Amino acid sequence: MERKYKQKGYSEHDREEKKRDRPAEPRPRQEQMGPRTPRMVGTVMRARCSNCGNILAPGFDQNGQCPKCHSELHCCKQCVHFDTGAQFECTQPIPERIPRKDAKNECTFFEFRMTVEKDTSPVTYAASPSPAPASNGRPDDARKAFEDLFKK
Repeated sequence: MERKYKQKGYSEHDREEKKRDRPAEPRPRQEQMGPRTPRMVGTVMRARCSNCGNILAPGFDQNGQCPKCHSELHCCKQCVHFDTGAQFECTQPIPERIPRKDAKNECTFFEFRMTVEKDTSPVTYAASPSPAPASNGRPDDARKAFEDLFKK
């Protein structure tokens, strides 16, 4: 009987040959003493600037300015109740519309918006075998960082 397609793998005969070629190796069994522990990413509560997205340090002054872009933090855009679809763009019963949403105001309903984000920061170990050099966490230059990758 002539095959319709000339390439290998289209007939049942070729598939059976492939199965015979591979030796049956048993997989090593993993010893489990219960259910697997899930590798889930943790979450953290963070405050971010609504203008530049900079992460604000814990204990920041809500009446101050963003350290990166110097925009006001006590403004409508930073508030939990800010909603562009609501009347006066606020979910609280304010008497009049605040015209500039990024300017500092004295709203009594103001609550700073905190977001729940996945913690993707690198793991830091409390007890490291060798003390790390005192730096800001980044190498001095890109070339040094590249050379550090391929050190022997």
